[in-house]
Amino acid sequence: MGNALRRDDAVGLVAARRLRGTLPPEAEVLEWEGEPTGLIEIWAGADALWLIDAVSSDAPPGTISRLEASGEDLPKRFGGGSTHHFSLAEALALARALGHLPRHVVVLGVEGERFDLGEGLTAAVEAAVPEVVETVRAEVERRLAR
Repeated sequence: MGNALRRDDAVGLVAARRLRGTLPPEAEVLEWEGEPTGLIEIWAGADALWLIDAVSSDAPPGTISRLEASGEDLPKRFGGGSTHHFSLAEALALARALGHLPRHVVVLGVEGERFDLGEGLTAAVEAAVPEVVETVRAEVERRLAR
């Protein structure tokens, strides 16, 4: 998820494009630029979910945070840099409260550097994309092999 016109906020979209065609056919790759609450209907019925989004905290740009989000709320940094009105953390909490959260949810947050208007990731965020893509690919394959 992300916003292609807000520099590093596009990291989730870039990673999704690189994942497309590399996952087993049972896995679906989606790009989402809308409000995170719109995802609740899209992931309905899914057993597992991996979300990639930009985050904003005091970590160095390009830092990757991996969080299991199935049973607990996300830290505040998973909403602080959001260009959405409703943050990913709030959307996940709402889905959990409504009983619409998949059993297995992983959020990969990439620390952004720039969220101003414009296209293209900063160098630090671009350098993090291959690791994010490989992490998701490997985890999806392991989950499907069960």
